[in-house]
Amino acid sequence: MPASATSRRASLLTSGLAVLLVALAAAAFLSVAYGSRSISLTEVLRALTELNTTSTSGAVTIEMRVPRTLLGVVAGAALGASGAVLQGVTRNPLADPGIMGINAGAAAFVVLAITLLGLRGISAYIWFAFLGAVVATVLVYAIGSLGRDGATPVKLALAGAAVTAGLTSVTTGIVMTNVDALDELRFWQVGSLAGRYAPILTGVAPFLLVGLAVALACGRPLNGLALGDDTARALGLNVARTRVLLFAVVAVLCGAATAACGPIVFVGLVMPHVARVLCGADYRWILPYSALLSAILLLLADVAGRVLGSPGELQVGVVLGVLGAPCFVALVRYGRMAEL
Repeated sequence: MPASATSRRASLLTSGLAVLLVALAAAAFLSVAYGSRSISLTEVLRALTELNTTSTSGAVTIEMRVPRTLLGVVAGAALGASGAVLQGVTRNPLADPGIMGINAGAAAFVVLAITLLGLRGISAYIWFAFLGAVVATVLVYAIGSLGRDGATPVKLALAGAAVTAGLTSVTTGIVMTNVDALDELRFWQVGSLAGRYAPILTGVAPFLLVGLAVALACGRPLNGLALGDDTARALGLNVARTRVLLFAVVAVLCGAATAACGPIVFVGLVMPHVARVLCGADYRWILPYSALLSAILLLLADVAGRVLGSPGELQVGVVLGVLGAPCFVALVRYGRMAEL
């Protein structure tokens, strides 16, 4: 591609990122301004400018909606970026946290924390969910690395399916005999931003922000892996070390996001494909586009759930399930599942 064409394309894609940033800011404002409780825009703006929590509207805005919105931004971006990384490192267009055992690991450790330690509430067992997600990711990579060829995409996919099946069986066996564990798991597993206040946000934000920074810097290695292992080695890439690093990034991002919000479906699976439609096959662009698109989608789905379910609310996992399935079918139907 001529230098002038490359420059024009880079300029166009940069402008696209700027548009997505503006859209993210708008979605964040909607998330703070609208909810199941009716608060006027004047009261919202006053609360944001004065940081006044003495009034009911100020307390709802500052203590509930702002942390929820910020968590939606970082968790959505983490799920989108980790989905793109996972699809790139496994060269599997269907790879996502659910398929690769991450959600199953988090759920299994949540159930164990409830059953063995008697923990209750998301703030109590969030770190067990994080640990379970990380352990499942390590287990998938360890199993997928067995054999002469190491961690090939096919073996990683099979290992993910096996670990998911095994951990899901353990979880099901426990909750079938423990009503308390079933109730708590059902509350966590629906996928939600509700009730996630400042302590949870501050607990997971460092992991999500560091993981995002590392993921966004991994565009070139992912481009190398996309060419195949032999070509990547010929280009000077240490394939085994790169895969370990990328799986560690996925473990941190998906583990922290899943622990805080529960399993959020379709975001990490669908949005990287949308990003490829918009910006092509270069992971240096796919990663930031996936992160921003996913954050926007998660916030808008959360706002829709609060508004449509008023005076209660529909959890964001339910809304995304309804929206994500037809979107994914459309991508497949019209041939827009981009090649990895």
